[in-house]
Amino acid sequence: MMEWTDVHYRTMARLISKHAWLYTEMLAAETIVYQKDNLDRFLYFPPEQHPIVLQIGGSNLENLAKATQLANIYKYDEINFNCGCPSPRVAGHGCFGARLMLDPKFVAEAMSVIAANTDVPVSVKCRIGVDDHDSYNELCDFIYKVSSQSPTRHFIIHSRKAMLNGISPAENRSIPPLKYEYFYGLLRDFPDLRFTINGGINTIDEVNAARKAGAHGVMVGRAAFNNSWNTLGHVDTAIYGAPSSGITRRQLLKEFEAYGETVLGKYGQKPNVRDVAKPLLSLFYAQPGNSLWKRKADAAFMHCTTMKSFFEETLVAIPDFVLDAPVGAPPSGSNDPFANIHTLLPPPYESREQELQYA
Repeated sequence: MMEWTDVHYRTMARLISKHAWLYTEMLAAETIVYQKDNLDRFLYFPPEQHPIVLQIGGSNLENLAKATQLANIYKYDEINFNCGCPSPRVAGHGCFGARLMLDPKFVAEAMSVIAANTDVPVSVKCRIGVDDHDSYNELCDFIYKVSSQSPTRHFIIHSRKAMLNGISPAENRSIPPLKYEYFYGLLRDFPDLRFTINGGINTIDEVNAARKAGAHGVMVGRAAFNNSWNTLGHVDTAIYGAPSSGITRRQLLKEFEAYGETVLGKYGQKPNVRDVAKPLLSLFYAQPGNSLWKRKADAAFMHCTTMKSFFEETLVAIPDFVLDAPVGAPPSGSNDPFANIHTLLPPPYESREQELQYA
């Protein structure tokens, strides 16, 4: 997520979950190319963050090739091409993100270029449609053309369409309706491809329900940022079957403090305490002291220059029993949004190429 899943957030996330795949925020290929003498600022990550996916965007094939080559030295585990971001900063002036769904030929060319310049797997993240181009057949046309004309075998599908005119990126995450039936239709109609579902999935129960219904993978976005402790804290045990680490928030913050002190001011005046501590603001979601902690954090950001001083000034707001408790049991009672999904699937897809053969 742009401006959210930066290296500081991912450091916190990896302290909570040892197994979840982490994604970078989307980086424009042009940024990587033009900042080739300053790449650590954009591409460096601690080795503990593996497995990690680099997400890039762009509409220039030459720059996509160069950006991929430059990123290779950082040894990401996968490269993802973003065709789903509805932000006007990329879909408008930049003419990439979700707008690229209207040009599957270019997306196939871009994926071929990216794949040719890396040895790691590649994938596409997209919506189920754009504006009035939102039928199931149009989505299938996009998947068919990209997968048949490039090495792409993995698609991450945000199960809402993107509306590029009239609503904000935040509204694009809620106003267009979720159509999970489109996602599960893709599983049926493209059995040789791998699909990861995204959009509106907020709990571990919902993650497992999506997987039980057949999803190959599940991407959780805002919930993993806004309620990181309770969302990521159950991934290792409930999804990967690994034993719980038993880590407490106090232990996490001690490790995060040590990390933060090593990166403060690494690039001149950046990152500052606010930059590094930003992902921590969701750590005490719905816990006693959370509101006071956030107010103290806002005040501390104005003058604290070390992570140690920041924590000394703010953590007095949080009771010891919250700081010293490991992740609790996952909340129960979530509705299963996929319970009857296979009765709602759209009619099977037949490619236009097949239709021409029978004409």
